[in-house]
Amino acid sequence: MFPKLFSFGDFFLPAYGALVALGVLAGMKISTTLGVRRGMDAEKISNLVVVCALSGLAGAKLAMIWFDWESHYSRNIGDIFSLSTLQAAGVFQGGLVLAIGVAWWYMKKHGLPFLETADVLAPGIALAHGIGRIGCFAAGCCWGAVCDRPWAVTFRNPDAAALTGVPLGIPLHPTQIYEAAAEFLIFGMLWQRANWKQGPGAQIGFYLVTYSVVRFGVEFVRSHAQGLVLGLSLTQWMSAAFVGLGLLFWRRSHTTAAA
Repeated sequence: MFPKLFSFGDFFLPAYGALVALGVLAGMKISTTLGVRRGMDAEKISNLVVVCALSGLAGAKLAMIWFDWESHYSRNIGDIFSLSTLQAAGVFQGGLVLAIGVAWWYMKKHGLPFLETADVLAPGIALAHGIGRIGCFAAGCCWGAVCDRPWAVTFRNPDAAALTGVPLGIPLHPTQIYEAAAEFLIFGMLWQRANWKQGPGAQIGFYLVTYSVVRFGVEFVRSHAQGLVLGLSLTQWMSAAFVGLGLLFWRRSHTTAAA
């Protein structure tokens, strides 16, 4: 589509990077607003969002390299440091794992309650990820499998193929749009639920369950080099684990609210 917003000589502004940055800023605004409503320190929440964003990007890339190691990176070590790897969105669940771990450390260090703070972050995560997926679509990464449906998309920009490897001239499932639409819908539900009386963990539990179910389904029409384990991709197994974790948080929130 439009992997480069503008170019000047060899320099260009990548659409993916710009939209990820926009998503982080939007998510920070949402999370800070909700945090202040709950009496949390705005600066601590803003810093936490930045820390989570950076660790999430790193975790997503590391998971992508790990999942695609046998099929690609073991034979192309140099690609780890290539522009295409930097441009790729990576595996979101890998980023989520690292972001949760780093967030837990940050919250403990700064005296923030884990589940209550995670609830504040959940709507911002959904919004930021949705905007980031639009960036994926613009760049051409995370493309879908061949599609014969009326809503199939066909990439034709040579820059997209050069940067991400997306096949040109072939109708594909718009998997990036599937996820973006789902994330925006989840954000809307989380924003509405933010005013409800809920126990700690309700919001982050709701997010983990709903997004992970969406991602599990999208994997069936997404093109990638991951190997299958018992008929499912590694991302699908991670999604299933996050559904379990989300249900645990959700159940705990109901128990706490009822107490």
